[in-house]
Amino acid sequence: MTAQGVRPLLATEPVTAFIGLGANLGDRGAALRQAAVALGQLPGTQLRAVSSLYRSAPVDATGPDYLNAVAAIATTLAPLALLAQLQALEHAAGRLRPYRNAPRTLDLDVLLYGAVQQDDPTLTLPHPRMTERAFVLRPLHELAPARVNAAQLAAVADQAIALLQGPHWLHAVGTEL
Repeated sequence: MTAQGVRPLLATEPVTAFIGLGANLGDRGAALRQAAVALGQLPGTQLRAVSSLYRSAPVDATGPDYLNAVAAIATTLAPLALLAQLQALEHAAGRLRPYRNAPRTLDLDVLLYGAVQQDDPTLTLPHPRMTERAFVLRPLHELAPARVNAAQLAAVADQAIALLQGPHWLHAVGTEL
């Protein structure tokens, strides 16, 4: 919070943030490609890298399998401003929220925002359940191995997840996912 009690919309220097991408409804591959490209077009934001693409079974939910990846961005958007931008992308992709863990056309989660730790009703950082999910830890480990340790990976080793394509999936043309 600033001295006036208003949260800043922009950071003074770019911060590295990691964004979880997922979809299990509609054209999942197209949704993730469009979302990854759109991340790099957010104000004050550059897409730095994307992980490989994975297929995973829903966790604590029902519905079709998900496609998942993680993106690394550099952004001057403050955490809550970044979250608002991600939710706008979800909404544009047709995301509905009829109930908790409902199937979705697009799911974008702020996993990490630099070294920021925050816990408020709108946004908790680091993401509170990321260490419980193989579909987050495996792609995050590709991009930031120092942020995921062997014990964390071992703890989710029993979750159903399959590597579909390497990080080139974002630019692969004519490939069905």
